[in-house]
Amino acid sequence: MSKNSPIHSTQLACYHCGETCRDTDIRAYEKHFCCEGCKMVYEILNKHDMCTYYDLNHSPGQSQKIAVRSDKFAFLDDTAIQQSLISFKDDHHTHINFYLPQMHCSSCLWLLEQLHKLNKGIVNCKVNFERKEAAIIYDHHLINLRQLAELLTGIGYEPYISYHDLGRKKPVTDRKKIFRLGVAGFCFANIMLMSFPEYLGIDDRETQLMVFFRYLNLILSLPVFFYSAGEFYISAWNALKQKFLNIDAPIVLAIWVTFARSIYEVVTATGSGYFDSMTGIVFFMLAGRVLQDSTHRQLNFDRDYTSYFPVAVTRIKEDASSTVTLPDIQLNDTLLIHHHELIPADGIITRGRALIDYSFVTGETMPVAKEMGEIVYAGGKQVGGNIEVLVIKEVAQSYLTRLWNNDLFKTGTSNENSFVHGLSRWFTWVVFAVAIAAGAYWFWQDESRSWNAVTAVLIIACPCALLLSNTFTNGNILRILSRNHFYLRHATVIEKLAGINTIVFDKTGTLTAGTEMEVVYDGKPITPQIRKKVATLAAQSTHPLSKGIAGWAGQSLKDPFLAFEEFPGKGIEGMVDGDLIALGSALFITGKTQNDEASVVYLSVEGTLFGRFRFRNHYRQSVPMLLRQLQTCFHIAVVSGDNDGELPYLRKLLGQRSELYFNQQPEDKLEVVKSMQQEGKKVMMIGDGLNDSGALKQADVGVAITDNSNNFTPASDAIIEAGSLPQLYQFIRMCKFNQTIVMIAFVISILYNITGLYFAVQGTLSPMIAAILMPCSSISILLITFGLSNLASRRLQLS
Repeated sequence: MSKNSPIHSTQLACYHCGETCRDTDIRAYEKHFCCEGCKMVYEILNKHDMCTYYDLNHSPGQSQKIAVRSDKFAFLDDTAIQQSLISFKDDHHTHINFYLPQMHCSSCLWLLEQLHKLNKGIVNCKVNFERKEAAIIYDHHLINLRQLAELLTGIGYEPYISYHDLGRKKPVTDRKKIFRLGVAGFCFANIMLMSFPEYLGIDDRETQLMVFFRYLNLILSLPVFFYSAGEFYISAWNALKQKFLNIDAPIVLAIWVTFARSIYEVVTATGSGYFDSMTGIVFFMLAGRVLQDSTHRQLNFDRDYTSYFPVAVTRIKEDASSTVTLPDIQLNDTLLIHHHELIPADGIITRGRALIDYSFVTGETMPVAKEMGEIVYAGGKQVGGNIEVLVIKEVAQSYLTRLWNNDLFKTGTSNENSFVHGLSRWFTWVVFAVAIAAGAYWFWQDESRSWNAVTAVLIIACPCALLLSNTFTNGNILRILSRNHFYLRHATVIEKLAGINTIVFDKTGTLTAGTEMEVVYDGKPITPQIRKKVATLAAQSTHPLSKGIAGWAGQSLKDPFLAFEEFPGKGIEGMVDGDLIALGSALFITGKTQNDEASVVYLSVEGTLFGRFRFRNHYRQSVPMLLRQLQTCFHIAVVSGDNDGELPYLRKLLGQRSELYFNQQPEDKLEVVKSMQQEGKKVMMIGDGLNDSGALKQADVGVAITDNSNNFTPASDAIIEAGSLPQLYQFIRMCKFNQTIVMIAFVISILYNITGLYFAVQGTLSPMIAAILMPCSSISILLITFGLSNLASRRLQLS
């Protein structure tokens, strides 16, 4: 007999969070709840007449099954910690920004902005939904910081406060590009406006007015030339210092030539110059870069281990406990580690039994049991009861910190050169050749037109169109990808993604869905009553395998006669309503060892072996189809810190051509990626934890996967939400379209250049022709790039 899914006694959904209600007795106001925590949140909101929260979205809350201990935010009573977290404080009010990762819908937005109704000490709460942050102003005479955090936790929005927040500089938005764009736009619009009279034929009697307009245009062009175009000067100069000619260098040359010739014409009264063309092209190029840079600023691509550590822990000294921040932890301190709390420093267990989850550090899915006297390492999470740990290494010297700061993990390659730079160099030499040829021709035919021809060619044929097509295409593709929950660090990642030919997946948390497990029972049929007794006994243990069995078995007995004993590392045995039930290892149940291929728990009833439970990681539903799709175009590899218990399944799924690596330490994963690169492969690495950070940095493209875009993720080039992983193939194809779109737009812009060059090489290019060609070319490129990239997204069925 084989069963691999739990049986639920009811399919009632929790009114607060939407999860299935296993216990139908948790009710209030004729509504069902999955746990007492969800019921309590509803009662709080109902008491304050705030049930509009439930009207905006169906079951908008977060499950409250995991209770938060009452003293979790005791560290916020520490004045030093308060000062490092608050952004402003005066005699009456304090300002604080809390990161609330549970925020996900309009109901959350509404509730958080109504916080003042829950406590009169809260003055105001403004929510930045994009960054999942709440800026709260409160009266510290009526409510303190700890009480505020506890209030938010009580309604399901527990603030995430990490060690990284201590002493962190408040984020400052770089507005220089916006200011430069605004200045360029203002000057461009006014210069165009004041150029129209001369273009349309100003009356000869208004010569003084024409001269006035010309000098006014000259004055308006100065901020654009010296301020707005400064970004291009800096970029070109930095590239030239590295003996590299990027696309900004010929653009700077064109700006300078245009500005110099325009000043010459105005001062000598021989023309009105090309101020409108110069300011216009600077404006459009800045607009493209602002669009390209404006994506997903709420994401952090450079997180380190401090974002994973708590702010403070509990220290026990002379039978008294106190809160201590991580920098103040010293050797020989005794720390109290609670359930689901991270171990911040290497130490020895002095009290309690530990069950440590090292999945984030090593990739091993199964928690490790530890007894008194054994060493535990920083980065592990205690998933059992409370334990006490004697610190043997300070935080800065702990295993996790040393792992993160390992020099091997800082060897990632960096190549930011875009294909447009090479194209622009070729284009620039062609333009120079045309300019020299035109100048030489007119030098022999009509010397007075030679200088005009040279400058006109440089003005009309600068590679601005190439830059515009690239920046606008990149910006729109970044927007399309981020709309589908695939966030790139910067535009150059698009081109890197288009060039990859090998994809390396981490297994735990990437191909598998976090800590979820599939449970398969093999053995004698189990009656419904025995099944409930198994669920009752399994629920008494904190071991993840026991929890998996409890979930598989479904509803437990109500008010059973129960006596049990748990044997760490072996199993659990108990009398449940008259039946002796035992769960454990083969040696514990049968007295003999078995060569099991993976994690197995045996079941006996009244001393008789009934069967066994097999556990395997729960692969994301979309993984088999995704891997089959990717195999058609890419070489696939899987690296895992876990054991090889699932080798047969993955080999069957991926075939013999794919590479599978198990029991891999973080350094081993990095070496796997490096060896592939040495074979000439372009590698994308997809992982989720600290154990993947070295490989993510080493890879040509490192992608961190997360079940929420604001959860902790290691440093990476991109972040993909787990729900969007099935679209990975479409995302890569979208990036491959980028170069095609840029080239199409560039070819069309060449047609405009040819038209302009027809006049330029004759030395007859007038400001009016330049003023017509420049906006037509820029607007055409904008429409083409947006149209083609949106068409490509629809073909790939991206939203």
